[in-house]
Amino acid sequence: MLTGAAGVNHSTSVLERRGSDPAISLQGVRKHYGTLRAVDGVDLAVQPGEMLGLIGHNGAGKSTLFKLMLGLERATAGDITIHGAPVRGSGFRAARRRLGYLPESVVLYDNLSGRETLRFFARLKGAEDRQCDALLGDVGLSSAASRPVREYSKGMRQRLGFAQALLGDPAVLLLDEPTTGLDPAAIRDFHATLDALRARGVTVVLTSHILAELQERVDRLAVLGSGKLLATGSVRALRQQADLPLMVIVHGEGGASPDAVLPRKLCLMQGVTVREAFPGLHIACPRASKMAVLAAVARAGARVRDIELREPSLEEVFFGLSRQAVEGVPS
Repeated sequence: MLTGAAGVNHSTSVLERRGSDPAISLQGVRKHYGTLRAVDGVDLAVQPGEMLGLIGHNGAGKSTLFKLMLGLERATAGDITIHGAPVRGSGFRAARRRLGYLPESVVLYDNLSGRETLRFFARLKGAEDRQCDALLGDVGLSSAASRPVREYSKGMRQRLGFAQALLGDPAVLLLDEPTTGLDPAAIRDFHATLDALRARGVTVVLTSHILAELQERVDRLAVLGSGKLLATGSVRALRQQADLPLMVIVHGEGGASPDAVLPRKLCLMQGVTVREAFPGLHIACPRASKMAVLAAVARAGARVRDIELREPSLEEVFFGLSRQAVEGVPS
């Protein structure tokens, strides 16, 4: 269980390092493997202290984008900078030490203990050994610090991987599926740790297949599809861009029949569809028609116990934007 961020060095506030430059800048970035365009013309800027959710189907280019930002892969074209330092440029070596990275699949040495593993990564990164025990406490592994990693569960390995990402007081965190293997309590505490880091100005870019987990957490989302950046914006902005219908759920009073609740003329309104589903009638309507639908129900004097308005889920928004890209609908 994650318990805080005490292991992070507070001697230099990330807020003090903020300037006019974005924390991460990608301009015209492409990465080709032969004829495969894994990343295809991505332009993206992430501001200091921002949390950006990177979403897309498997093979959309998320992990490749992380590798490019880390300098592990060389871009075919385009420019990438981290806090103003060009990736793979002469000044990037120092900047890279301020990057924390948690890969989707954490590779650890089974014969090392948790403490030995963290000290190994600390030396690779040029971080201080004294951080290790504090970080092990932060991720709830103090009692298991002396046990060999081969005895760790999947969730414990993931927490140890997160601890190594926090070594060296990173200014930027790149987290690829960070909550894989964590139980609900650990997920909650993981996000509490991220909130504490963000309050200090740390920039976070993370991916997750659990889109509902990102919905309430991130400042913005970047949607990738087939290597292209399909859309960026807040959840609210992306909902508007996807232009999906709202769901109006009407609950009848005392088990009233659908005919008693719903005026028949409602079914004739343009863009409105109606279906009976537990726990009530589900009326899908264009956003612009919401008030007209509610007014029609009210005027009918229907026996209504409750009306619920439901926005499209982030998953529905993602599929909607992906469908627009495939169909060539302008965003």
